[in-house]
Amino acid sequence: MESPTTTGEMPESDEIAAMFDESTDMSDAFNDGQVHLAYWYDDEDQAPLIEASQRLTRKVADSLRLREGERVLDVGCGLGAPAIQLAAEYGVRVTGVNISTRQVAEATARARAAGLADQVTFRSADYTSLDFPNGSFDAVVAMEALVYVSDLGHALRGLHRVLRPGGRLSLTEPTREGLGVVAASQFAANFGAKWLLSVAEWLDPLREAGFELAEYLQCGPRVFGMGPKYLQAVDSRRDELAARFGEAAVDELRRTLESFFTPGASQIGYAVITVHKPWN
Repeated sequence: MESPTTTGEMPESDEIAAMFDESTDMSDAFNDGQVHLAYWYDDEDQAPLIEASQRLTRKVADSLRLREGERVLDVGCGLGAPAIQLAAEYGVRVTGVNISTRQVAEATARARAAGLADQVTFRSADYTSLDFPNGSFDAVVAMEALVYVSDLGHALRGLHRVLRPGGRLSLTEPTREGLGVVAASQFAANFGAKWLLSVAEWLDPLREAGFELAEYLQCGPRVFGMGPKYLQAVDSRRDELAARFGEAAVDELRRTLESFFTPGASQIGYAVITVHKPWN
């Protein structure tokens, strides 16, 4: 019987870290440290890629109902731009964790440059084996991070543990819509992920880890369905990026994005799923 979490041979954590280390410079230059996807309202929306990416971070923050002074854990924090945005716009204190030491260094420099080093901190750590005390955080953010873990249940139980009672977790991920299990697994493997799950397939392990559903937002047409917007962003900045990285690197970036978005929103969606830890 097919399993939604069955994939081919996949990178382990050190290989995943190396993958992100290698992409750091281009990610930094292309989207100013926002390494997750972006949100446009429709084809007529002319928002730059960076602005559209920041919109998605706000979707997560709003789903969590973040309040000033709350403690937030950002797992798989990338180059730190979302954590810094959350701190600046919502007044929260953020701890970001990432297995890429290079990205942690870049994120730390970003927080310092933004004048938020006392409010946002980053550390090199594997979020599947967190050493924070129980109940350390009011909220957890996981933007396109949880598809890289081998044991999703173990990772979710760890996030449940470090949340206080009533604490919230919001994750964002591409979701399997029209694709069958085997095709979805192959798509995920092509891009270094462990799996591509439907919303229902995400909810099952979340509930098994002890979470209760608050809401989910399926915004695939406004995120995954906007593939041409990403290609336009490459084309509009080709000369700038080529001067820094070379034509071949820009061509590779464009090919990768084109391949990634080829299935379209009818086959792959994009969900913001928010759950909470029960009070008792």
